[in-house]
Amino acid sequence: MGKLTKNKKKLIANVDTEKAYSLTDASKIVKENSFTKFDASVELAVRLGVDPKQSNQMVRGVVSLPHGTGKDKKVLVICTPDKEAEAKEAGADFVGNDDFIQKIKEGWTAVDVIITVPAMMGKLGALGKILGPRGLMPNPKTGTVTMEIGKAVKEVKAGKIDFKIDKAGIVHAAIGKVSFQKEQITENANELIQTLIKLKPSAAKGTYIKSVYLSSTMGPGIQVDSKSFS
Repeated sequence: MGKLTKNKKKLIANVDTEKAYSLTDASKIVKENSFTKFDASVELAVRLGVDPKQSNQMVRGVVSLPHGTGKDKKVLVICTPDKEAEAKEAGADFVGNDDFIQKIKEGWTAVDVIITVPAMMGKLGALGKILGPRGLMPNPKTGTVTMEIGKAVKEVKAGKIDFKIDKAGIVHAAIGKVSFQKEQITENANELIQTLIKLKPSAAKGTYIKSVYLSSTMGPGIQVDSKSFS
C-alpha cells in the first residue's frame, strides 16, 4: 500500500465517505478539501432514475447559474452580416460566418459555445461529425440557435450552461470554483438540481434523484443527501 500523503491524511480525517451530507455541508467540505495550486472547478454529478436509451426518458436542458461558473467561456457567433455588430457588442469572442465554418472544417474548435441564427444551420449541420462529439453543435432547445443573438451571448457569459444525461443516466456539470463562497456553490448546485426535478420525464418511474455527488478537480466526491430533493 502506498504511503499516505499529508493531504490524503487530511481527507481521511475530514470526510466520512459513508455519510450523505446536506448540500450546504458538502459545499463547505469541497472547499476545505481542495489542495490544488490552481482554482479548481466544482462539479456536480446527479444520477437519475431514468433509462437514457428510451427517447421519452431523455433529460436535457439549460440552466442559468445565479453565480455563474467562474469560467470565462469562449463564444463563437456564426451569423448573417446584419447580426455581427449585435454579437460583438454583447461580448462574443469570435464573430463571422463562412470564414469560421471553413476554420472548423480544417479542425479549429477552440471555443466553449457556438451560437448561430437559423439561416446558418444548413451550413453548420454539415459539420456534425466535428461539432457533435465536442458538444458544440448549436441547438434551438439550448437557446444557441436564435435570432436574439445578443441576449444568447450575454446569458452564456453570465453563467448559462446546457446539460444532458449520459449513457449511465448521470448528469455532470461544472457549477463553480473552489474560490466561490460555500453559499454560492450551494445555490448554483441547488439551481441545477431543481431544474432537473422540473424536467422529470412523465415516463420515469420510482426514485428520480438516485444520488448526488459534489466534488472539486482532483478532490474527493462528497455524497449529498439525495432524499432532501425528493
